[in-house]
Amino acid sequence: MALGSFFKSIFGGGGEQAPKEGDTVEYQGYRITPQPLSQNGQFITAGFIQIDKDGETLEHHFIRADTHASFDEACTFSVTKGKQMIDQQGEHLFTARN
Repeated sequence: MALGSFFKSIFGGGGEQAPKEGDTVEYQGYRITPQPLSQNGQFITAGFIQIDKDGETLEHHFIRADTHASFDEACTFSVTKGKQMIDQQGEHLFTARN
């Protein structure tokens, strides 16, 4: 067994890793944090949007089908998509959907 495989087996590696986050961006009172998902050597647009309201932090996670060749490219596009969602939906992002 290779040394890397040995450590992965001991520490639970080898499966899905926790998503890596990009830098959080402030936009119109919201915080957008890109969190692209790695899949088959590419990165999927994803992240979350937060706002503090009435002493509570509200959070909306998003995943889109867009794929990118690099983590940085996916982060940039995830922030752009987050801004677009804020512009279009604002606080409605945080309301429950039935």
